[in-house]
Amino acid sequence: MTFVSIATEPGYTVIENAPLTARNTFRVPARADLLIEVSDAAMLPQLFALPALARGPVLVLGGGSNLLLTRDWPGVAVSLCGSGIRVLQDDGDSARVRVEAGENWHDLVLWSLARGFVGLENLALIPGTVGAAPIQNIGAYGVEVREFVEAVDAFDRTTGRNVRLAAADCAFAYRDSVFKREPTRYVVTAVEFRLPRQRALRLDYAGVREELAAMGGEPAGAPRVAEAVMRLRTRKLPNPALIGNAGSFFKNPVIGAERASALRATNPQLASWPAGEGFVKLSAAWLIEACGFKGLREGDAGVSSQHALVLVNHGNATGAQLWALAQRIQATVRERFAVELEAEPVIV
Repeated sequence: MTFVSIATEPGYTVIENAPLTARNTFRVPARADLLIEVSDAAMLPQLFALPALARGPVLVLGGGSNLLLTRDWPGVAVSLCGSGIRVLQDDGDSARVRVEAGENWHDLVLWSLARGFVGLENLALIPGTVGAAPIQNIGAYGVEVREFVEAVDAFDRTTGRNVRLAAADCAFAYRDSVFKREPTRYVVTAVEFRLPRQRALRLDYAGVREELAAMGGEPAGAPRVAEAVMRLRTRKLPNPALIGNAGSFFKNPVIGAERASALRATNPQLASWPAGEGFVKLSAAWLIEACGFKGLREGDAGVSSQHALVLVNHGNATGAQLWALAQRIQATVRERFAVELEAEPVIV
């Protein structure tokens, strides 16, 4: 059955029996009964008042880079595709910048660097849309997006109104936010950032300084750091354009310092970092590799040989097969190390 566009209205398009394979970076096959592509977020109150959206679960799609579809979606999916970047205020030292939810994240990073802003360079080449960034509180190489978020605009399904949440109200935490904790409540429509022109570079994480040294040449500035990060990501992580994946599939687990000390006593190679008073963050990649999963392939479902945190679709894996592998990894790590691994992507 082919998909059919059954309605096109100002601000949105409705598609029946919509294929979702190209809308998730695992590229697993799936369909939605209805897909509504929204180009104007102002239409959301009207759309969510419709019976099909008001009475049932709704799957909100971004770039699909933080999503694993294990089945077809028997209802309505909504995709915000509106894009745009607008400077609201600029005092010379920093600027307040509004970005629509459908804007590509990496394009925003490049836009900020081209205009002399500093801070987003460590987050270069993260796949996905700007609207997904605060939901996951995306982070990489020692930087998290919450450091730059001033406010988030969203549609609140419980009230049927568009709302604005200050950064303090977003409950940001490690790979977490109020939007992730209440996934059926908010639909992020735009993000407002405070982007500085002067800021200390973050270089002491996961080989950034070493990569800059290997690159040689001019002293490090934000564009050079972005280049180093892109080189690191390209070398260490498989490209979703070449092989289906959703980046890091598991969070680095955070446990009590006493338990971490006991684990390191029997596993001296275990990588770990301080995570606040009394807590330690463990390397999920190390735990998975120690259990022998790195490079494993079962049919077309597998674990990347480049990085143990990345599950990959070698061609024709289903979402259910990838999720079964992920659950086996969780069970094995739990049995061997008594540590729980939590999946980063949304599992449907």
